Amino acid sequence: MVLGASTAVFAARVGVAMPTQSLQRWNQDGANMKERLEAAGHVVDLQYANNNVALQVSQIENMILNGADILVIASIDGASLGTVLAVAKEEGIPVIAYDRLLMETDAVTYYATFDNYMVGTIQGTYLVEALDLENRTDPVNIEITAGSPDDNNARYFYQGAYDVIKPYIDKGIVQVPSGQTAFEQVATLEWSSERSQARMDNLIAAHYSDGRPLHAVLCSNDSTALGVTNSLLGAGFTKENFPLITGQDCDIANTKNIIAGYQAMSVFKDTRTLAEQVVKMVEAIVNGQEPEINDTETYFNGVYTVPTYLCEPVFADINNYEELLIVSGYYTREQLAN
Repeated sequence: MVLGASTAVFAARVGVAMPTQSLQRWNQDGANMKERLEAAGHVVDLQYANNNVALQVSQIENMILNGADILVIASIDGASLGTVLAVAKEEGIPVIAYDRLLMETDAVTYYATFDNYMVGTIQGTYLVEALDLENRTDPVNIEITAGSPDDNNARYFYQGAYDVIKPYIDKGIVQVPSGQTAFEQVATLEWSSERSQARMDNLIAAHYSDGRPLHAVLCSNDSTALGVTNSLLGAGFTKENFPLITGQDCDIANTKNIIAGYQAMSVFKDTRTLAEQVVKMVEAIVNGQEPEINDTETYFNGVYTVPTYLCEPVFADINNYEELLIVSGYYTREQLAN
């Protein structure tokens, strides 16, 4: 990187490691990051690892060898990068963990993400209000589908939502006919739509084939929600008896399902906001300044508590998706047309 006598010339080489192109959100994250960093004058090496940990390690090694000044990493498995991150630390390369916390290492410098626990509380609170759990006396049936166990964020999403609905489970107002409520029971490896669909197929066959109503499925994100929705449609559920489905990311397919009445809501995490914050972090580092941080207590990675900037998520549903997603320019109306 090149620094002038009085002002910084923003010419850092930034390695951006993304986990996969198989989920829409990471394509958007990568594109937003590259666009904003290049607009700020930086050179960007953007790589996707196809959910292959060894490939991501190799990509980061190459970024270091090619002279990266700063690394921005959205990991596949947050605990799998310790060795290559140690090399980055030896080379004096700052590392920003992007949306997924890098675990078991002191080589991560900063963390930028959305408030992941809040994502879950938004989902849980939405169901509490939509099902009127505070006032109803007849019980409702809910199933839970969580995210990938190798993604540290998945536990925050799950816990935030479960903490909201657990009091109603304890009161008997919420029932989980499968009995599957622990994270390990409801986790979905790689956030896979296919895996969540297969699990939902099994739950329907075991617990709902006799006509028992299913009022909601608490899904941690849109890819798992899509699998659950496909399973329900395949099992013959119609709009008249379709359960409330939660999600996260406002993927195009899921937003279309919201419009069509097959998904109740999705938590909107404007990746433009997160990318912008990371660009600010990079520029602060280039200028020898401390990046803006708003959380120094929450994100312990097994070695130390990583200084973090949290962006605030909001929910989108049929009532506000146009304002959040179309008016804001996140999507065009044509992208969401069926």
